[in-house]
Amino acid sequence: MLKKYLSTIIGIIFGTIAGYLYYKYIGCISGTCAITSKPINSSLYGAIMGGLVGNLFQTKK
Repeated sequence: MLKKYLSTIIGIIFGTIAGYLYYKYIGCISGTCAITSKPINSSLYGAIMGGLVGNLFQTKK
C-alpha cells in the first residue's frame, strides 16, 4: 500500500515544508490573510496542494 501512494505521500511532505517556508519568508504582515497568517494554515494548505500534485504522478493499473 505504501508503494501505491508513495508519490502522494512525498507530495504531502514537500507541500507541508513549502507551505511553512512560504509562511516564514513571505507570509502576511498584517495578519488578515486567511492562509498565510498562521503557520499551521499555511502548512496544511501546502500539504493539500502537494498531495494533489503528487497524486497526478500516481500510476494506475
